[in-house]
Formats: sequence, structure tokens, C-alpha cells
Amino acid sequence: QVQLVESGGGLVQAGGSLRLSCAGSGRSFSSYAMGWFRQAPGKEREFVAGVIWTGGSTSYLDSVKGRFTISRDNAKNTVYLQMNSLNAEDTAVYYCAADSRWPLVWSRITYWGQGTQVTVSS
Repeated sequence: QVQLVESGGGLVQAGGSLRLSCAGSGRSFSSYAMGWFRQAPGKEREFVAGVIWTGGSTSYLDSVKGRFTISRDNAKNTVYLQMNSLNAEDTAVYYCAADSRWPLVWSRITYWGQGTQVTVSS
């Protein structure tokens, strides 16, 4: 069993930055691939970024490449999403996700966080 708690969301102006954090419970945190998904109003949930168990490989949504960086600290049971150069299209609820399988696919994610709102004002 893994519980995920996100933090770091909020309101930011276009061009600004935010860092999301996701703290996980459970001793097996390092055995899960971790990722971030987002869901905007009226849209389907989409994959944003993912990182494998060791942190040695990452994957990103094309529209966030070069702007977002995912990382993990297994000693702290935490995964981060550094978001730079934010724009209005990044506005969404961001969800932390954990699964033992790679790549991360939203329809088969085992554990979800409760979500944190990110709002980018233009």
C-alpha cells in the first residue's frame, strides 16, 4: 500500500515557475515508477512526466519538454516536478501517480494522489 500526498500547487503568472512535491508512504516507494498526470476542465487526464525506480530514466509529454523536470529522492520517498516557463495551457489539477509498471499509463495506475491545483494567469 502506498499513499501519495501532493503539495506545491497554486496561482502563478505566465512565465513563472512552480515546484510540485509528492510525498509517498510505505517502505517499497523505490520499487515504483512515479509520475505526474494532469487534468484540465472538460479534458481527459493526460500524462505529463514520469521517472523509473532508480531515477535513471525519465519521460515527458512533448509540450512540457525543456520546461518541466521530474526527479525523485528515494531516501525521502518524494518525487518532484519542477515547472518553468508556465503558460495558461498548463492550468490543471496535477496528480501524482505510482505504479510498478513502465511506462506509466493512466488507465492502469495503481496509486493516485488527491491532486493539487495549478493555475497560470495570462
